[in-house]
Amino acid sequence: MLSIYQWVNGSLREVVTPDGPCWINLSDPSTEEILRVQTLTGVSREFLSDPLDRDERPRMDIDDDGTILIVVHVPYHEPNENLHPFNTLPLGVVHTSNAVITVCNRSTPIAASFLDQIRRVCPPEQKFRFTFHLLWHAAILYLRYLRDIRSRADMVEQELHESISNEGLMRLLNIEKSLVYFTTSLKADDILLGRIRTTRQLDIDEDDLDVLEDVRIEYQQALEMATIHSNILTGTLDAFASIISNNLNNVMKFLTSMTIVLTVPMLIASVFGMNTWLPFSGAGSLGFFVILGIAMLFVLLTVIFFSRRRFF
Repeated sequence: MLSIYQWVNGSLREVVTPDGPCWINLSDPSTEEILRVQTLTGVSREFLSDPLDRDERPRMDIDDDGTILIVVHVPYHEPNENLHPFNTLPLGVVHTSNAVITVCNRSTPIAASFLDQIRRVCPPEQKFRFTFHLLWHAAILYLRYLRDIRSRADMVEQELHESISNEGLMRLLNIEKSLVYFTTSLKADDILLGRIRTTRQLDIDEDDLDVLEDVRIEYQQALEMATIHSNILTGTLDAFASIISNNLNNVMKFLTSMTIVLTVPMLIASVFGMNTWLPFSGAGSLGFFVILGIAMLFVLLTVIFFSRRRFF
């Protein structure tokens, strides 16, 4: 999808063909849309295609003609995805002489949020401030998704407190994977923002650097929150693993004790079932009850022995 916006009367308006500085947004673009953007801006194809790679890492590249490529990782939420509903994907921001181009292989809510917040929108000709405001919205989206993840984790933990199930544990594991994705991406993004601040080739003025510092603070806050949630969730999974192991040990201990208890009357019955002379053999039917009483006595003693050692 290709969308082109220009600054008109204090806001961004979508246009068909730009006649000045503009913002070009590419979401899951087709080959024809990429070719059209190349024709409009003269940017190299690599700068438009590299951010479409899901494995592209956050980085910055400056071409010989002054074109700048900034690749960051942004969050996205897939409601129909059960395994990993939260993940990250690369977003490319390209600065040309007369345009800011954003490239992503999916449609994310960052662009819509960016257009809705008038206070955080500026003309595209202010390329760095425009980019930093866009990244600020990505950081806010990270924080919103992290709160959603924490809420989901709390719900699953409450269910597991009532009854431990494999499904609940798998849901917690998937949430932990999402936090790992977020943490890894936020660390790389923070390093990239630090590099942007210190790179002299970019020639960023002081006011834009102040905006960049605000953006970096938001990313660091999101990173700290993701790290805390990840550590808590890891400890929770370890605790549930210990509980499951302890429950299994208790079951095995109980079954072993019951096996020993049942073995005692079997041993006595085996001895008195031999074809040899045995006590009480002349007592008739009374001998059976005597033997049964002896067996029950030994069973009772065995049960008392294991109970004192808390095997039951």
